[in-house]
Amino acid sequence: MSIKILSEDLGAFLDRDPAARSRWEVAILYQGFHAIMLYRVSHWLWISGLKFLGRLVSQFGRLFTGIEIHPGATVGHRLVIDHGSGVVIGETAEVGDDVTLYHDVTLGGVSPSVESMNQVGQKRHPTIEDRVIIGSGAQILGPINVGTDARVGANAVVMQDVPAGMTAVGIPARIVMPKEKEMRGKFRAYATTPEMQHDPAIQSISNLRSQMLDLMKRVEELENGVKGQTITDNIKTAKKTVGKHR
Repeated sequence: MSIKILSEDLGAFLDRDPAARSRWEVAILYQGFHAIMLYRVSHWLWISGLKFLGRLVSQFGRLFTGIEIHPGATVGHRLVIDHGSGVVIGETAEVGDDVTLYHDVTLGGVSPSVESMNQVGQKRHPTIEDRVIIGSGAQILGPINVGTDARVGANAVVMQDVPAGMTAVGIPARIVMPKEKEMRGKFRAYATTPEMQHDPAIQSISNLRSQMLDLMKRVEELENGVKGQTITDNIKTAKKTVGKHR
């Protein structure tokens, strides 16, 4: 841990959060920054062999911020945890540089709870590469890899690798090809991207709505046609009746 790393972490909040007005504001008021700062301390204790103290600092950070980062996790430079509450980063998770996480994100494992001793030292949590953005509520589970510049949409449940530059959306998550290559690597809050509008489920609902509106229009035209024909028939009948009485 060093002052330089913490300074970079602090500066990252200013770069990616338009609500942050000053370094002092981030340092004093941002729970995401507090959680990262306490993680840096707990991780240093952990790798120094002081694992109990590392867990103790980590537990304090969890109670103080509502964010749980295991001291055994590996976190790169300039991590931003925006809003923060409910974020969980597991013991064997690896997070690269310039990553952004939003509230309620989980970097968790899927290993069974039985025979847990056999899982000690095993890779159980995901690897998040550089410049990844993970939207609020997303669950990334298991020893999978999320590639550089990838995006994970809000509330997605990801249990397979996400290639670099791609976007994962939905439950279970589907991999979506970016519409424009120049969008790759650009920061977009909450991992929102133009290609999300091509979600198959959303497209299906939109298509059904269009078909329904078209059917309603045709029914209305038929009703108007029937009404018009009925009026015409009534007029003809009336004329015939009048003609007979003359």
